[in-house]
Amino acid sequence: MMDSLEFWGTPLLFVSLSFSLFLLCLPSRHVPPKKDEKPRIVVLVLGDIGRSPRMQYHALSIARKGGLVDLVGYDESSPRPELLENPNIKLCPLPPPPGFLRTDTPIRFILFAPLKALFQLTSMLYLLCYIIQPSAGYILLQNPPAIPTLAVTKLVGALRGMKIVIDWHNFGWSVLQLKLKEHPIVYFCKLYEMILGRSAYANFTVTDLMGLTLKNDWGVKTPIKTLYDRPPTHFTPLSPEERNEFLESHPVTARHASAITSGTTRFLISSTSWTADEDFSHLLGALLIYDRWASGANFLKPGSAPAILAVITGKGQLRDGYMARVKTLEFQYVTVESVWLESADYPKMVGCADLGVSLHTSTSGVDLPMKVVDLFGVGVPVAAFEYLAISELVKDGVNGIVFKTGEELGNAFVNLFNPASQQLKKLREGALKETENRWDENWDKIAAPVFGL
Repeated sequence: MMDSLEFWGTPLLFVSLSFSLFLLCLPSRHVPPKKDEKPRIVVLVLGDIGRSPRMQYHALSIARKGGLVDLVGYDESSPRPELLENPNIKLCPLPPPPGFLRTDTPIRFILFAPLKALFQLTSMLYLLCYIIQPSAGYILLQNPPAIPTLAVTKLVGALRGMKIVIDWHNFGWSVLQLKLKEHPIVYFCKLYEMILGRSAYANFTVTDLMGLTLKNDWGVKTPIKTLYDRPPTHFTPLSPEERNEFLESHPVTARHASAITSGTTRFLISSTSWTADEDFSHLLGALLIYDRWASGANFLKPGSAPAILAVITGKGQLRDGYMARVKTLEFQYVTVESVWLESADYPKMVGCADLGVSLHTSTSGVDLPMKVVDLFGVGVPVAAFEYLAISELVKDGVNGIVFKTGEELGNAFVNLFNPASQQLKKLREGALKETENRWDENWDKIAAPVFGL
């Protein structure tokens, strides 16, 4: 008998101590705020906070409605100044993955994506379980990326009793498919995203079409609300004086300022992340078509066709390759510039444009480009690549035009920038009407009730 107790005693003691240690390590459960306390919400983006405008707007809206916000993400570029100055918003930076875990090529993705996901998983678990206060009752999560965020928040929600709200910007598997094509990993990720995406407390989508996909194709039963991107208050149309002042002050536009103001140069702008789902060969081909037309028109009648200043904003892997290609093109009436703008300058630069161009093609067909919303916020019409959901935002011939090829876009430039045409003026009037639809009012009506605000 004694020998038996001695034999089993040590393993039982180990199991008992291990279980006790496990219980001690469990994170504290959610404690609902008292009547005189503000509700706390975690806003999570597994990306650069400064380059995630929609999640910043969520945080500002929650704070404006009296909530406290823990904004979790990578601290790489500066977010909006009003976000940094808001006492109700606390930035909780995630540690960035080591450089050797880059997944920018298909081979590196297959080799290092699991290790990168593991690093992200452990860092998010630690922060969400042990750093975030137990008074936080909701996690508002950006998707994509879906891996590992959906799994992590599902686990944290179960451990801490927090409600998970997914803000669907796109489908992660469709973004991955752009890189890996028909690789089996893509289908695994789609299944993972579909299963875990069904378990949220509530869902926001950027289009009605995305909501229908979640409901009809994915079997999501929890509430789905379409929360369209709308421009915030810092995107407003510029007065002629403000426009001229900015054009003269910025180094990219300064030498063109008087020509833009007089109309002898048209200002074209396109914002991009320089990713594979935006084919800039469409824009370059269109600019070549316009340049040939302007050369012929000005040969027959000097000064009859305006020049174009095309400014492309943003950072990304494909930038250097496209800009090298631009240098090989012998434009006579087109100038192409690439620039990265700080958050304070971006609305002003966009507001100075005569026309915006969106080359976003959508990996899923059901998301919308944020850049178009920014342009409408300052009353600038848009030429947008045509795909399934774009009609929910761009009304062809009303607030912009849609195109399918570079040739169609080039012909649109000729039509819109021809001094004899009134089409650009008509589109601008339509774009100015879009400035009446703002983020705050839309958020208060759609999102605030989900959080009890």
